[in-house]
Amino acid sequence: MKPTRYRKTVDTLLLTLLGIALIGPVFKVKYLDNWSSIESTFIADARMLAGSLPHPNWQPLWYCGTRFDYIYPPAVRYGTALIALLGHASTAKGYHIYIGLLYVFGLVSVYWLVMVGSRSRAGAWLSAVAVALLSPCLILSRALGNDSPWMIPQRLHVLMTYGEGPHISALSVLPAALAASFVALRTWRPAALALAAVLCAATVANNFYGATSLAISFPIVIWAVWLGLRDRLVLARAGGIVALTWGLSAFWLTPSYVRVTLMNLKWVSAPADPMARLFMAGAILLFCLASYRLANRRPDRSWAVFVTGAALIFTVDVLAALWFSVRVVGDPVRLSPEMDMALLLLMVLLITALWKLPRLRIVAAVLTVVMFIPARVYLQHAYSPFPRAASWEDQYERRIAKWVASNLPGERVMASGSIRFWYDAWFDLPQTMGGSDQGMLNQGLPASVYQIYHHDRGDISVLWLQALGTSAVIVPDATSPEVYHDYNFAGKFRGLVPTIFDDQHGTAIYRIPRIYRSIGRVVDRAKIMATVAMTSGVDVEALKNYVSVIEAPQPETSVTWSGFDAVRINANVAAGQVVLLQETYDPEWRAYENGKQLPIRPEQTLGFMLIDPGPGNHLIEMRFDTPVANRMGQVLLAISLLATGGLLICGWRLTYLVPRKLSGGTW
Repeated sequence: MKPTRYRKTVDTLLLTLLGIALIGPVFKVKYLDNWSSIESTFIADARMLAGSLPHPNWQPLWYCGTRFDYIYPPAVRYGTALIALLGHASTAKGYHIYIGLLYVFGLVSVYWLVMVGSRSRAGAWLSAVAVALLSPCLILSRALGNDSPWMIPQRLHVLMTYGEGPHISALSVLPAALAASFVALRTWRPAALALAAVLCAATVANNFYGATSLAISFPIVIWAVWLGLRDRLVLARAGGIVALTWGLSAFWLTPSYVRVTLMNLKWVSAPADPMARLFMAGAILLFCLASYRLANRRPDRSWAVFVTGAALIFTVDVLAALWFSVRVVGDPVRLSPEMDMALLLLMVLLITALWKLPRLRIVAAVLTVVMFIPARVYLQHAYSPFPRAASWEDQYERRIAKWVASNLPGERVMASGSIRFWYDAWFDLPQTMGGSDQGMLNQGLPASVYQIYHHDRGDISVLWLQALGTSAVIVPDATSPEVYHDYNFAGKFRGLVPTIFDDQHGTAIYRIPRIYRSIGRVVDRAKIMATVAMTSGVDVEALKNYVSVIEAPQPETSVTWSGFDAVRINANVAAGQVVLLQETYDPEWRAYENGKQLPIRPEQTLGFMLIDPGPGNHLIEMRFDTPVANRMGQVLLAISLLATGGLLICGWRLTYLVPRKLSGGTW
């Protein structure tokens, strides 16, 4: 092994050991004593996937039904599920192993990004250690500083406190993707181009905020390399990386996925500010003009151009939200770990530049010491982010979910707060909402759920629950152990509907009166077609009319699920009636009886499915087919994998075989 390659290998191993030492407890913990964390969503999601491999197309347990792909990108859910299955561990432990491995990889990938970009081993070490120990955003924002005790770096704080596993995992892969992109863009390196595409696809497959960071950073890499070389082939190679990345992602990142994700963004993020976007555009223009003047045809300055541009854009984006409460897009504060990394790379760039000047080395040394002063506080409390749950089997959220699993199996139940987050972490329990407000195909849910949580009239809330096919509602009041206390008027159900559970500590479960407990109904065709879409969450007359139609006297309709993608309906239909399945309509659902396909359409009020089999006793078999866009994406994935393999082989031949032939060697 060449000396340089040997040193890089040793550095990688040492940084891996450093990362493991910093977050060692995460590899051993099953459940944290942090039950408000959104990591519950990813644990539950992976557990459901592990029981439905290789890939369920539909998710019947969340949001009154939605496509399984819409819930979240695939990397975390599959990584967690496979680790749990192969290691014979719980998905909770599998999740923590997954995020731990990616976190450690993130420190190594920073090292490689700086090595590739600046070719400075000292700068690479300094950058990786700084990212591991420091967080400038805690100093720049009092709110973030107060939120993160003991100067715990923001990337670790949000990972463990708020459960931002997918985001930080994507951030960990991002530097490696950018490092490979630097190599691939500078010259024709087919293996590097393939690796860049694979790592970019992995970044996107972990999280959309990671994808946003890639969308910001990758164009800066292109600009920095092109500006230094002024070679059109840089743009061609960049196009190759983008095309191959898209091909590797096409099996899940379909146009409908993007549409639904953007549609749901309004429920989790405030709207963007046009002035903030204008200001950002001005900052980018000034950066391009200044860098063009200072680095045109200067490849030795490409790294400085990238670091400066990344620090500028991430800092403007995040600090505009923190200081002035304006947003360019999404929730910029979520990108504070990316801003940290960019600012630390900029600081190291300054230090290494000063070190090259003998007269200013003392200044560089002082800056380095001052920069690492906050790390002392963090290192004294390095393991504080990993509080282990003492007795998770008896935890409040699990007790509630276990009671429902034992007493209301298969019934759709309305959960809220931390109960909602953990509701499916141990059992397959249908709930009206889901683990997080992402992937909702049914856009009538947020307004209706808002009324249930916040309206002071219990009778209207009961109507909404009936309309949503919900058989029971879990209501924690302000005295309960539940963390978020979503209900403004928790007592509104008391005495109005039967209480079927009361833990005497602030949490009650109420039975919602429905003619039958299944989500199948036989309804009058003319009346259900005459119902109208809700104009608002308080359109009480339209709601009452809708409920009167679906809860009218009728024969019982049984609904039986077979896995996640198939359902059997047994219904007795009279003339002028149709079957209502209180599951969100999707055009990929198919209904059959005796081999004959039956028409399916959405009803207008809540977007549930109507099947018209005609009069008689019917046994309807329904299945959700793999969407055409996903099937086309699978073909593109196969082509992209072949292209990736070809590029890797080509790169291997150029690296090893051609030099041997030229030197007269054998192979």
